[in-house]
Amino acid sequence: MKPIAYDLRLDEPDHDELEQQMLAAVFASGYLSAGPLGERLEAAVAQQLSRRHALAMSSPTLALWLVLRAAGIGPGDEVIAPSYGWRPLADAVLLAGARVALADVDYWSGCLTAEKAATCLGPRTRAVLAANAAGHPADWAALRDFAETHDLLLLEDSGEAIGSRYRGQEVGSFGDCAIFDFRAPGPIACGQGAMVLTDDIDLASRLRLLRARSFAERGSVVAGTLPVAELAMDEVNAALALAQWTRREELLARRKRVEADYLAVIQSFEGIKPPYVGPEVDQVHWFLALLHLGTRFTRDSRDAILEDLRTAGVEATSYCRPLHRQARYFEQGRPRQDLRVTDKLAERALALPFHARLEPEAIEFIVRTAKDASVNVGAGAAIYL
Repeated sequence: MKPIAYDLRLDEPDHDELEQQMLAAVFASGYLSAGPLGERLEAAVAQQLSRRHALAMSSPTLALWLVLRAAGIGPGDEVIAPSYGWRPLADAVLLAGARVALADVDYWSGCLTAEKAATCLGPRTRAVLAANAAGHPADWAALRDFAETHDLLLLEDSGEAIGSRYRGQEVGSFGDCAIFDFRAPGPIACGQGAMVLTDDIDLASRLRLLRARSFAERGSVVAGTLPVAELAMDEVNAALALAQWTRREELLARRKRVEADYLAVIQSFEGIKPPYVGPEVDQVHWFLALLHLGTRFTRDSRDAILEDLRTAGVEATSYCRPLHRQARYFEQGRPRQDLRVTDKLAERALALPFHARLEPEAIEFIVRTAKDASVNVGAGAAIYL
């Protein structure tokens, strides 16, 4: 019997008839730039998260840049952020002219904690940017206390954790500003887009003025006193995002099915353990399927496993290159930092395909291939999914 030839991508969009219908409606409407669908998307997201204001943006990085600008954070200021993970939002701090104070993370969750953030606190600190790493919520209660104690703006990067819950609340509801990334490989993937959520009416009003001008405001002397960034989400992306947000529970349930298939498969492989879930976390929606290799693995052995997976037709990648190892961050006038937990996680974490189109037999093949590859490198240590 001829073996199955696999071509398993890290991510595939989960689009259906509703997305096609919404796009057809856009092309028939005459709106291509910002329009009514963007406003409907904002209302739907705000209602789901019980936030007073939601603003659709064209880019998560530029969305945070605009938040920082609206909050008056720029040159001479510092923002605390984790070094672990893929962090396009940290780049926004540099774009704003501020400096990023990079912090280590918790070993088990991969998230920034209040204790780790406190090591970076300085006289110029104005904000703390924390993320829900790979879908696992951070300890937002402790981060809120830390931010309020030191009069800091709490910024919530929820791009990797749509649907995850902490202490009975969904992510996106904890920060003074929260930002969703509506791009793959997340469940809401419209191509290019983001959503900013806040309860602060003054901040929201300033963001709207800075984001774009409405037709009604184009002749306004008052509205024209501020330069405009033109960052509103266009109607094509808004149509896709609104369709997916409407199908949100369906999309999350389909991804949960894939997660369950992964967990069922790993139980049959000795040495692979289920993922960590914190004690106050109600639900985790995975961003990607991460393998955390044991301490006897090295970065070279991790890379060898990745090569074996790719040879077998499985698209896999290292989860991140720590920000404190990237030139644009350590050239901010700071020496290279020794963030041991971040380095340890990043050297041994790899991301496997995770999307709703994965079938159980494909997942079994992915896990078996990863396990065989780990044995081939001779490390012989535990693997945490």
